[in-house]
Amino acid sequence: MNTGQQHEHIETVVVGGGQAGLATGYHLARRGCPFVILEAGERIGDCWRDRWDSLRLFSPARFDGLPGLPYPGDAWAFPTRDEFADYLQAYAAWAELPVRTGVRVRRLSYDGTRYVVETDGAPTYTADNVVIAAGYDRLPKVPDFAAELDPDVRQLHAASYRGPGQLHDGPVLVVGAGNSGADIALELSATRRVLLSGPHPGQIPWRIERRVSRALTPVLFFLFRHVLTVRTPMGRKTRPRVLAHSAPLIRVKSRDLKAAGVERVARTAGVRDGRVELADGTRPEVANVLWCTGFRPDVSWIDLDVFDGDGEPVQRRGVVEGRPGLYFVGRLFQYAMASSMIQGVGRDAEFVVRQLAGRTGRASVAERADGSRKPSASSAGTGVSPG
Repeated sequence: MNTGQQHEHIETVVVGGGQAGLATGYHLARRGCPFVILEAGERIGDCWRDRWDSLRLFSPARFDGLPGLPYPGDAWAFPTRDEFADYLQAYAAWAELPVRTGVRVRRLSYDGTRYVVETDGAPTYTADNVVIAAGYDRLPKVPDFAAELDPDVRQLHAASYRGPGQLHDGPVLVVGAGNSGADIALELSATRRVLLSGPHPGQIPWRIERRVSRALTPVLFFLFRHVLTVRTPMGRKTRPRVLAHSAPLIRVKSRDLKAAGVERVARTAGVRDGRVELADGTRPEVANVLWCTGFRPDVSWIDLDVFDGDGEPVQRRGVVEGRPGLYFVGRLFQYAMASSMIQGVGRDAEFVVRQLAGRTGRASVAERADGSRKPSASSAGTGVSPG
């Protein structure tokens, strides 16, 4: 590290100010651990504001709260992207979390004594502990053959899609039939012919928003949190499929797509003569291709030998045992099906912080005198000292 560069030492640095990072901050504050949260966005919640305009969460509001602060309003409504982004911003203010926005981490390394967190600007941070909560959905996944499409075909990934106005006139092929693909296909069907490509991921067999089904929905999320985990045979069997494919459809159903005129077609296999070719050999004439093919995590900035051959961190419930002081929160199926879901990050964050606090000698929770679950303002201090 350049000794002339401005730097600060903080006991714990949390990388990422989305729901996973904020939940981690809540539990760190409750235990009186000095920390700071580094968020690349200019505002807390920008990772949600940058999604498509009509996005609503796939889970009802009663399952969308973070530790200590339930999501406000109708428990069975599906919050919009902006509503949830505003909730995250309000949550950070409520919990008095030390979030530094507009700070993008470009490299994480270890100097033999402490972790070194380098950012695009000043300062460089050193830390005893680092929690990586930067979000699983970082880099859009697009097949290599997408580059072979005729340039006249408008193609976008769901990460760049905002609304129908971005597309050319004419039919659209939506590649990827998971929750995002189904949602966007349904929206686009109001203005154009839509072909939906890919295997059906399955769906929950009831209308999650209907009053008569509300007793079943908590069972679903109990399954995601407590049954489908790395500790159960069912969870261990399910995990590889979840990592490789989409979760089942939650809100949009197959009959909704059929009623809207969305046409189900075979898996997209490649490109021939500038046109998409499906697995059944057909090449549909479309003016647009929308890739709803998921994301992959960006770990290029983590300059530490902690990954296996598949690029997954070698961790147990977020704890990297081979690298003391390094933790993950919010990764897909990190411990359970719910690990990357809003209603699952709090439990994983609590576990990680309990291990971290035990390592730093802060094993007990610093409760407020009034008995509330809100962290005290003093406990959320950063504990920054000049390097």
